[in-house]
Amino acid sequence: MAAASFVSSLVPRLPYSASCGRCAGQDVKALNEIKASLGWRVVYSWVGDDPCGHGDLPPWSGVTCSQQGDYRVVTELNLRWNKLQDVLPPEIGELKKLTHLYLSFNNFKGEIPLELANLPELRYLYLHENRFTGRIPPELGTLKNLRHLDVGNNHLTGTLRDFIGNGDAFPSLRNLYLNNNELTGVLPDQIANLTNLEIFHLSNNKLIGSISPKLVHIPRLTYLYLDNNNFIGRIPEGIYKHPFLKELYIEGNHFRPGSKSKGTHKVLELPDADILV
Repeated sequence: MAAASFVSSLVPRLPYSASCGRCAGQDVKALNEIKASLGWRVVYSWVGDDPCGHGDLPPWSGVTCSQQGDYRVVTELNLRWNKLQDVLPPEIGELKKLTHLYLSFNNFKGEIPLELANLPELRYLYLHENRFTGRIPPELGTLKNLRHLDVGNNHLTGTLRDFIGNGDAFPSLRNLYLNNNELTGVLPDQIANLTNLEIFHLSNNKLIGSISPKLVHIPRLTYLYLDNNNFIGRIPEGIYKHPFLKELYIEGNHFRPGSKSKGTHKVLELPDADILV
C-alpha cells in the first residue's frame, strides 16, 4: 500500500461540502509551505489549493479540519510512516489550532523546531522514530494543553534539568517518552514539578547519579522506566510504596544490591484509543 494511502486510511475526514466554508488562509499558507518543503511523497497526495477540501476535492491526506466560525481550521496533521526526510519545516508552527501532530516513523533530521512551541492548542505530539538531533526545546514546556510528548528513538542530547526547567513547565503533561536517545546528566528534583505525569520513559539514555526521592511527590506516577542508563545508589523506599506505581524497571544501571524492579516489564505502546481522551 502506498504511504499516502496508508496515512489517508488512518485519519478521519470531515465532510467537505462547500457550505462548510474554506480553510483559514493562515493554515492554507502554512500547509502549502510545508508541502513545498517535504517533497513528492506529500505533494503526490495533497491535491488542490485548500487543505480542508473544497467543492469536489477532498481534504489533503492526513489533514483533519474543524469548523470554527466561517472557516475551517486544521486541528490534526498525521504524516506517520511516510519516509519523510530533511528538517521539519518551521512553518508547522503557523497551524495555530493544531491539537494533534503525528510525525513519527519518518526520517526527519536536524533539531526539533522551536516553532512547535507556538501551537497553544497542541495536546498530542508524536516525534518518535526519526533522526532528530540536538536538545529538546524547553520552550515546549509553555504548551499548557500538552498531554502526551513522545520524542523517543531519536538522537537527542542535553539534560533533563535544561529541558524541564525550574518553574511551571508542562502543566498538563501525562505521558513523557524520552527513551532511546543520548540524554546526559542527572534526574533532577525539578521532575516533581510535573505533577500530572503518569508515564515517564527514560530507558536507554546516558543518565547518571542517584534517583531523586521527589519522584514520590508525583501523585499519579504509574509507569517509570529507568533501565539501561548509568544510575547509582539506592531506589528511594517511597517509590516502592507509591500507591499508583505499577511498573518500575531498573536493569542495566549500577544500583546497590537489593534494588529491584516492580511489575512485569514490557514495551509500553498504548493504542491511540487509550490515550486520546
